[in-house]
Amino acid sequence: MSAKSHTYQNHGITLVIGSTGKTGTRIVQRLQARNIKTRAVSRSTTPSFDWHAPSTWQAVLEDVSAIYISYSPDLAIPGATGIIHDFVEMAVAAGVQRLVLLSGRGEEEAQACERIVQQTDVEWTIVRASWFMQNFSEGEFLNMVLSGTIALPTLALDIPEPFIDVNDIADVAVAALTEYGHAFETYEVTGPRLLTFSELASEISQAAGREVQFVQIPKATFAKGVTDSGMPNDIAWLLNYLFETVLDGRNAYLTDGVYRALGREPRDFTSYAREVAVTGIWKIPA
Repeated sequence: MSAKSHTYQNHGITLVIGSTGKTGTRIVQRLQARNIKTRAVSRSTTPSFDWHAPSTWQAVLEDVSAIYISYSPDLAIPGATGIIHDFVEMAVAAGVQRLVLLSGRGEEEAQACERIVQQTDVEWTIVRASWFMQNFSEGEFLNMVLSGTIALPTLALDIPEPFIDVNDIADVAVAALTEYGHAFETYEVTGPRLLTFSELASEISQAAGREVQFVQIPKATFAKGVTDSGMPNDIAWLLNYLFETVLDGRNAYLTDGVYRALGREPRDFTSYAREVAVTGIWKIPA
């Protein structure tokens, strides 16, 4: 329990959308550890949930009182705003009392989705997150780390980012779902330190015990590499969007969202890197 509030008496089910994602997996684990009735959904669950199939929405909303909303792959994707609007409208009509939305910093489309949630007549909390540390151990850039070269567009060269541990995001989201005192709050969450991608590569190198370098490449080369890798079109679009738009310095500052929500400081990248290194994820495959 955070230092901010007491446990909220939730007599319904807490729905976790995106339950197989980086944040959703951790949120489900935390809710279940508290013996909170939880419905974890994705396209592969029963009942299934698909953002692009509204016919799947009603079934997962039955007896639900609180929802964690994580839109995949990102709220910046074209069309997300309309989908979020329709889902939130259905959720409120179904009797949901509390909404917690995972959002992104510096994304105009994401902020439009935030406003949709904020304009409802139910309790809401926005968790507006910086870049995930776990992108380099569980996500899109793990293979780059394994190859020894994090190759990203030139725009990212000297722009620092306050990378956030997804465990901190999960803790904030669970507090918002289960405690009093978080309603109508926008928690902009960052890590405790700004890091450039060069500095991040150095941190990973020290933790992994081998050299991982950051190399700047032209945007066109990066875009072609993403496409050639066979990534889904929406992921390819998103990565190009993030490097062309969001990593322009607009997010190069720290916030106190984790502290305001939890009464503690967020975890530093050094601690994250050391923990990941111990698991062996960053070892070069034989």
